[in-house]
Amino acid sequence: MFSGIIEQIGKIEAVAREGDGAMRLTVGTGFAGLELGESVAVNGVCLTVVRHDPQGEADFFVSPETLDRTNLGGVTAGAAVNLERAVTLATRLSGHLVQGHVDGEARLVEVIDDGGSWRIGLSLPAALHRFCVEKGSIALNGISLTLNQVSACDADGRFRIGLTLIPHTWAHTNLQFAAIHDPINVEVDVMAKYVEQLCHAYLKPSNA
Repeated sequence: MFSGIIEQIGKIEAVAREGDGAMRLTVGTGFAGLELGESVAVNGVCLTVVRHDPQGEADFFVSPETLDRTNLGGVTAGAAVNLERAVTLATRLSGHLVQGHVDGEARLVEVIDDGGSWRIGLSLPAALHRFCVEKGSIALNGISLTLNQVSACDADGRFRIGLTLIPHTWAHTNLQFAAIHDPINVEVDVMAKYVEQLCHAYLKPSNA
């Protein structure tokens, strides 16, 4: 479990394709004291440390399923990735509850300098619309952010969201390097998903 507060911008040191379609990522994390088997969120994706050294370089195994569902399938050596170590029971929850399980990919469509802060717009698939509400929480590349705007779905089966990044968030995450149309990992609020599932038993079929 994570909180969506990015601790480091890491660097992809190497990308190795495995024979079964999986990938091994070598990342310069900057984290001292990593442990074999611990979880680290890489661009908002919960991955397991399978090798590490004292300088904080670590290897992560990425399955074909994860490559298909996230933007990690397109990373190359030298790319910047957002990193967060798992929370503890004593950690302040400064963001929101983030599992590291990506629900879909957004596309960056707008970046506006707003006098030091940055306003960004993204296009998301319609399947995630019901989980997005104004002033609700969302994780983008693992960053806990607040939704300012949520549009209706369009004819193409997409909708747009608008958010504001304060200067600190902009400077300490990899969204500062994102280009228009880049894929961004999205995890919607897990509480919304559980509420929807629990409410299914009480929904009556429409007579229309």
